[in-house]
Amino acid sequence: MFISHFLQLLIRLLIGAYPRWIGCKSTPVQRIYFANHTSHIDTVAIWAALPRHLQAKTHPVAAFDYWGKNKFKRYIVTKGLNAVFIARSKEDRTDEDPLQPLYDTLAKGDSLIIFPEGTRNKDALPQAFKAGIYHLAKQFPQVELVPVYLENLNRIMPKGAFWPVPLVCTARFGKPLFLQEDEGKDEFLTRARQAVIDSRAPFQQGVE
Repeated sequence: MFISHFLQLLIRLLIGAYPRWIGCKSTPVQRIYFANHTSHIDTVAIWAALPRHLQAKTHPVAAFDYWGKNKFKRYIVTKGLNAVFIARSKEDRTDEDPLQPLYDTLAKGDSLIIFPEGTRNKDALPQAFKAGIYHLAKQFPQVELVPVYLENLNRIMPKGAFWPVPLVCTARFGKPLFLQEDEGKDEFLTRARQAVIDSRAPFQQGVE
């Protein structure tokens, strides 16, 4: 679709969004890509870093309270990125499990892009992860969980910025992980967060 190609070209021109497959390859297997969250363009950056043969079956998870209530934003993420909405605020929720749209997407065999912190974070290291990724891993243990570290987006598009700073963003795709047998929620969330941190470039490993 035109809007998808336009978005990818725009992001590549503005920030690069260059992929680095350091722990896995860009193979067409079902995955949950999970990343650090520092700006509103994180979703587009990861999606743009994927090759087109993966984009077709990969759905970013978008917060309905931000992306769904404005017609223009809703058009961008649904028509351009084929996003799946999740209700974060109580006023948007129904009696249905908030994760049900994500379960339905995975049940079809498609992949997801999620941000387990749940909100943006200005720091280089991700905040503690919320439990959603644990429940997804528990429901779909066969799906690869691929950590992604977005370099520089906390500097390129800091919170409150209207236009990106001219720096280059790299999306570093790490080694897939799975929920281990009898692994507790807190243990898994800590391990998943560390996997994102470990996906940083070697020169960034000591940055706190």
